[in-house]
Amino acid sequence: MTTTASPDVSTAPRSSTGAFRGDRRARSARSILVTSALAVAVAVGFVVSMMLGSYVLDAGSVVAATLGLPAEASAVFVVRELRLPRALTAVFVGLALGAAGIVFQRLLRNPLAAPDMIGISAGASTAAVAAIVFTSAGGLLLPAAAVVGGLATAIVVYLLAWRRGVAGNRFVLVGIGVAALLESITGYLLTRAEISDARAAITWLVGSVGLAGPEVLTALVLAVLALVPLLAVIGRASGVLELGTDAARGLGLRPQAATALVLGASVVLVAAATAAAGPIAFVALMAGPIAERLLGTGGARVVASALVGAILVTAADLIAQHALPTPISTGIVTGLVGAPYIAWLLIRSDRRGARR
Repeated sequence: MTTTASPDVSTAPRSSTGAFRGDRRARSARSILVTSALAVAVAVGFVVSMMLGSYVLDAGSVVAATLGLPAEASAVFVVRELRLPRALTAVFVGLALGAAGIVFQRLLRNPLAAPDMIGISAGASTAAVAAIVFTSAGGLLLPAAAVVGGLATAIVVYLLAWRRGVAGNRFVLVGIGVAALLESITGYLLTRAEISDARAAITWLVGSVGLAGPEVLTALVLAVLALVPLLAVIGRASGVLELGTDAARGLGLRPQAATALVLGASVVLVAAATAAAGPIAFVALMAGPIAERLLGTGGARVVASALVGAILVTAADLIAQHALPTPISTGIVTGLVGAPYIAWLLIRSDRRGARR
């Protein structure tokens, strides 16, 4: 009499657990590799941006002058006084916009839900222009006005879009309408301004990383250093919020309070970046999808998106300053790249809707 051995079912859970752990390790390794590569790219762009100009420097002189190591007096002057503030502004504006952009897109589950599309940047811009026109704002008054304008706009859009919760599509549509209204108000303010104030405001509205003074740059750096790590730490909560209000509440999370905290921190980042460089368009829109494509299914998305944002702004400023016969503003370059990206995004969304 022959007997057939029954399969050992106890090995099935072990094999599935091992596969899960292996997949998790692979995703973690990819996240570390991608994030490290992005950080290196940011550092390289930061150094290159201070090497180029009418007085070309080598990388060693730039690094030495930046870190306070022994270097030629001319190199120290050029780096510290002329190029370092602009390079720092580009990096930190990109970090702020990249981190804020992916938070909005993930929470609202819409690739168009970027701060510059839903009125946040427009609110910060209108408040900052009002401060320039009515008070000739300087120092910390400009970033303060931008933060207040961005927060006020976010609250208005949130309340107008609220219908037993906030749906991403409704939030985007309301935000686009509010942004159009604010842009009209900004245009009206410019018509009422003195010529010198209007010229300063228009220059700022185009968007350039060479505009920030020491106080504004310091405020931006402090905001990024405080809020980007915060958003990265609470990224898990953001993942739970993506499941929806009911699911988040069932998992023990207070969805409204968590959403307000995450979006509030993101709005402050956008406002600080806008105050420092003006409205740099489309960086927040593009950074998140690029980071997610590089990371795959997991990883530190906020950190990666922030680094991608820094790369985009630094690269755009390098092109604006050195790749053309006449230097132009950083925002013009990002606008030239971002407009086709929006068109491609809308076409892709329409094709997906047609397939369904």
